[in-house]
Amino acid sequence: MNVVVCVKQIPDPAAPQSFDAQYNLDRSGKLILDEADTYGVEMALQLVDKAGSGEVSVVSMGSANDLAGLRNALAMGAAKAVIVSDDALRGTDALGTAKVLAAVIKRDLPDLILCATESSDGYTGTTPVQLAELLGLPSITFAKSVSVEGSTVKVNRQTEAGYDEVTAPLPCVVTVTAGVVEPRYASFKGIMAAKSKPVEILSVADLGLGDETGTKGAREEITAVVAAESRQAGEKYVDEGDGAEKIVAFLESIKVL
Repeated sequence: MNVVVCVKQIPDPAAPQSFDAQYNLDRSGKLILDEADTYGVEMALQLVDKAGSGEVSVVSMGSANDLAGLRNALAMGAAKAVIVSDDALRGTDALGTAKVLAAVIKRDLPDLILCATESSDGYTGTTPVQLAELLGLPSITFAKSVSVEGSTVKVNRQTEAGYDEVTAPLPCVVTVTAGVVEPRYASFKGIMAAKSKPVEILSVADLGLGDETGTKGAREEITAVVAAESRQAGEKYVDEGDGAEKIVAFLESIKVL
């Protein structure tokens, strides 16, 4: 069983974040594997182990100047990595990202494709289902458990009321939640082995995407970035026998009543 995990290298959340003149996130500093993606990598490794054969590969898009995040996935146990890195990708939107990932995955379609529900630096949550549509595959989102039985994937899909049992034929795209498994820590042996595992670096030209990526291909434009307003101090009331009336008046003022 061969599984591809779509992962993303993001700026270290512990470091101050900044933007360039086009309001793109500055990714020139230290990059790490998005924590949300470690669950997909772990889930893939467990599925391949249970199948008894196959391998886990990771696919990414972004800067190849720092491959620490991808090496982390390889240290966990993934066999190889592919990253599409090109200055022409700057300003690519979610759909453009899906096109890039689809172009890579189409070269050797796996049995299963796993993604996080959304990235920690973008939060669009749309790329995985766009990827499935571009590949012409079924998709299941918000998986809290994943199992494979023959040529069928079975998922417990998280909902507000509990979960739904959903099945789909393979190949399929599945997004996993943070609680699907407990990601393993990379061992010293795994870290050393990751240094010699193959990492293929591709450009936009290699994929033949032309102007479908970057600002030319984007269907959205960021016109401004402003800091969120700080939370204001609330009003404090001392109950002098009229507390209930004040509560009712407040609720009426915000049109709850």
